[in-house]
Order: sequence, then C-alpha cells, then structure tokens
Amino acid sequence: MSVSFPPGFLWGTATAAYQIEGAVREGGRTASIWDTFSHTPGRTENGDTGDIATDHFHRRAEDVRLMADLGVGAYRFSVSWPRVQPTGRGPAVQQGLDFYRGLVDDLLDHGIRPVLTLYHWDLPQELESAGGWPERETAYRFAEYAGIVAGALGDRVDLWTTLNEPWCSAFLGYGSGVHAPGRTDPVAALRAAHHLNLGHGLAVQALRASLPADAQLSISLNPSVVRPLSQSPGDLDAARRIDALANRVFADPLLRGSYPEDLFADTAPLTDWSFVHDGDTTAIRQPLDWLGLNYYAPALVSAADGGTAERNDGHGASEHSPWPCADAVTFHQPPGERTEMGWSIDPTGLYDLLMTYTHKASGVPLMITENGAACDDKPAADGTVHDPERIAYLHGHLAAVHRAIADGADVRGYFLWSLLDNFEWSYGYSKRFGAVYVDYETQVRTPKSSARWYAEVARTGALPATAQGPAESAHRPGVVPTPE
Repeated sequence: MSVSFPPGFLWGTATAAYQIEGAVREGGRTASIWDTFSHTPGRTENGDTGDIATDHFHRRAEDVRLMADLGVGAYRFSVSWPRVQPTGRGPAVQQGLDFYRGLVDDLLDHGIRPVLTLYHWDLPQELESAGGWPERETAYRFAEYAGIVAGALGDRVDLWTTLNEPWCSAFLGYGSGVHAPGRTDPVAALRAAHHLNLGHGLAVQALRASLPADAQLSISLNPSVVRPLSQSPGDLDAARRIDALANRVFADPLLRGSYPEDLFADTAPLTDWSFVHDGDTTAIRQPLDWLGLNYYAPALVSAADGGTAERNDGHGASEHSPWPCADAVTFHQPPGERTEMGWSIDPTGLYDLLMTYTHKASGVPLMITENGAACDDKPAADGTVHDPERIAYLHGHLAAVHRAIADGADVRGYFLWSLLDNFEWSYGYSKRFGAVYVDYETQVRTPKSSARWYAEVARTGALPATAQGPAESAHRPGVVPTPE
C-alpha cells in the first residue's frame, strides 16, 4: 500500500555550477578555487577537472526540457560566483547574469520552480589569493555578490539559499585539504567556519533589502547524525565533541545567536576565537523562512582505545584531519550496505535528523535539499541504464521523510541529488550520483530507471509500498521517458 505526501510538497532535483556547467573560460568567467585545485596535479582522481563537466552552459535548454519531461516541480541550482562577479569585487558581468536569467526563464516556461543557491564552493580565486574564507573581508564580499544576484533575478526567483554545506567549505577546504583550496590549517578552518556564518547573515540582510517581501530565504547545512559506539562516558564525549564541530558550530549561531561554549573549550589549544567580533552572532542570526538539510549517511564514533585514532569518516583520505582538536576520536564504518562512495545506507539517520531539527529549529519549515546515492551505473547492451540500488535507496529515504512528517516534522520538499552524473569534486568523474546517465565523451543524456521511478513519485505524490523499478524498455539513450 502506498503512502501519500502532503499536498504542495515540493519535488525537485539539484545540481551545482562547477559540477555541471563547464565553459570555465567563457563569458568573462575567471578561475574559481576549484579550477585552481583541480588543475593542481594529485588533487583529483585521474587529474579530472570541471573544464567541460556535463557542458550544461551550452546544453541548458536541453537539460531544462529533460527536467520538464521528468515532471519534477523544482530545480535547485547554484550560481557561479566567478561567472557573475569574476574577481569577487566590483560590478557584475552581464553575460554571466544573462546565462542565469535565461536558465530561470526556461525553468518558468516549463512550469519548474527555480531554487537558487548563491554559493556551492566556487570562491573566486582572487578572493582566495587575498586570504579566502578565513579572512573577514570575504564575508562582506559575499554579501555584495548576493545583492548583485538578487537585483538580477529577484523578480523571478522566490526561493533562495545562501550557502551550501559550509562545513565542507571550512573543514574540508581549509582543514583536511581534500577540497579546494586545499589548505591544511585547523585554525584557518575554524576562522572560515565563522566567516561563512557571518557571510550568510550579511547576505540575508542584503537579500532582504533587494528581494520582494514574499521571497523565502534559507541556508543548506549538512548536519552529521553523530552516534556513539556505546553509552560509555568516553564514547558519549566523543560524540559530543564531533557534534560541536559538525553541527553546532553552524546551527547554534544561526538559530540561537551564540556559539557553543564546549566548542570554545575543546578548541582552546588552537585559538581564543577572537576573530568573532562584537555583534557578529546577532548578524548571523537572521530569520529564516525555511532550512535546507542535506543527508547521506550517519557517523559512528568512539573514544580512541589507545594508540592512534582511526578516521573512517567518509570525507576523503588525508594526513590532515577536518576535525580540529578531535584527534582522540575514532570514526567507525557502520555495518551494512554501502554506496559507491563507501557511505553506509541508513534511512534512520534521515529520520533522526529531521526530528532533531524539528526541535532545534522550532517553527522553521524544513526541506531536504540533497539526498541520493552514488552507484556503479553502466549502460546495458541496448543502451538502457538500470539502477535498482538507487531506487531502493530513494525508497527507503523517502519512507523516512514520510515517517518524520507523520511524527510532526514540517518538511516541505525533497531534492534528489543529483539530476545528472557530474564532476564529483576530488573524485572527478569516477562516482555517479545522477538520475540521468551522462556519457562524458558524447554528452548524451540517458535517464536511468531511477529517473522514471522518481518522476512517478513526484507526479503522484505517493510512495509505493515497495521499491519496484520501471520496465527496462522504458528508455533509450537521449530519450526521456514520461510517466504513463
């Protein structure tokens, strides 16, 4: 027996600019930190870059038609900061803004609601050369950029997100170095976390000043569902410590207007946090119209049992930890099935996350702005791409969302990550998250069976009782199936 989602529930897909657009030297665009990082030998798998990616810059109309044929109601995309404001300072490049104007117009013409993310990790390289997110000035530059985009698109976009996963920007970019800009300084990571928070607050103020009164503003976090290996005092403290670094470093100033005292105490050997100025937390705590949550897998931690702590945290291999002052915490690989990323498949974590933020962000509606799985997708001899593992993953996680709604969570939407196979950051093109298969040599798009399955769920608003995939004959390369 199927279960139904509330009327008006928003079904969407999501992408990020650097992962799909390509055209990195066209239209006045200059380098982002990811251009620099991916062109640095040894930083990405096989030396892959986003120079071409899925060529969305030139195939925009085709990709919007693809979404329309799939029947999704919303598309969450990010704007490339260096395409719009190449140096991170000064006036906009109209050619860059025109690309996004055209994208939004195409979406609206096809009945798809645009959901705009201002920052999905592609800081202009010139700002990084001036110090990047560890420097306070970057927060002010981000607010200026937010105002530019709002002035260009505010009349047509009503759902706005400031930052996507600031934890990754701060701690993978400046702590472990597995993301751009590839720095490995724990103090810089903590400074970056604060200035990302400040940038969010200043950007919300800039957006409110430029957008219509009915615009809805948000941020998308990737909270970690941190579980202790046991109920021992050491394991519980390990979970508390990681919760402070993964979650409360962002959620507390955003929602409560203060940083957690235990975070200050834990990181006191590194910094006194004097980079937090008077009035900063007030600026950060801006009213939110909704809160975006990204979820993939939970974390399982314990106190290190002598020797060196292990770090199976799913955030890439590095000699440098993204967890400042948490060297005594061991990360464990949870039992059970895993995706191609090595991440455990556990929908209970999504349920727990939604219930946690139902209380933590009381009165603020929630949206799942990313959820999905990397699978070992390959075309069959007839060109079809069947991905039953992804269908099963989506079914389990959507069931968890429905259960959370039934238990009182105000969840307004779900965005599948991702619309297309794409450049998966330091993993290059080796991991496929898309509902649509992309042949990177030809750029031909082939909807996978999960695309048709998800389209039917979105069309009906109902989750079937079992994860039964559609018939294999439903799609051929370059042809988008439509629900019967």
